[in-house]
Amino acid sequence: MRYLKTFFTLVIVLILLSGCQTIKKKSDEVAERENEKFGLFVGKQVNEMKLELGAPTEDLIINEAGNEVLVYKTKKYGIPCERKFEVNTNGIIVGFSSSGCI
Repeated sequence: MRYLKTFFTLVIVLILLSGCQTIKKKSDEVAERENEKFGLFVGKQVNEMKLELGAPTEDLIINEAGNEVLVYKTKKYGIPCERKFEVNTNGIIVGFSSSGCI
């Protein structure tokens, strides 16, 4: 009886671990698609991005390098998503990052 209990415990642990790996894999795929889609704006004029995404959701932020950081915040399934675009003084997007976006 003891071996049966141990066997079922191991099976449950293996199922949970494989489920966690599946979730991580899917979230990594979503993050990669996110970076591919919005990373295309890097090197382009900020006006092109604003035409597609609209106005940023936060006020103007200037980072330590003196570049503007445009922040777009959204929510999907109650999970907050934040996308940041760094724009140099010539109006060219030089960087992109996102967090929490699914």
